[in-house]
Amino acid sequence: MKTTVDLPDALVREIKLRALYDGQKLKDAIADLLRKGLEAPPAPPEDEDGPGFTIDPETRLPLIPYRRRQPSEELTPDRMKEILLQQEVDWYG
Repeated sequence: MKTTVDLPDALVREIKLRALYDGQKLKDAIADLLRKGLEAPPAPPEDEDGPGFTIDPETRLPLIPYRRRQPSEELTPDRMKEILLQQEVDWYG
């Protein structure tokens, strides 16, 4: 199928160089790049603070960032009790 697409000049130059390096025609290089892009896993949705996780390319499982807590923030049974009691007060008044 023949299609006309307007692409940025810099992008076309980069694709032409890649095609030349790989010994391909320009149209074949573009088709390969489009195929690879369509086969790639979708990017996780981003919120205003950035992505909440990334996808491991090997396992395709989510990688959730972990921030080690300071010793003063250690979650002990007593601290958990305080949190749950505060939550009940917030919910039920």
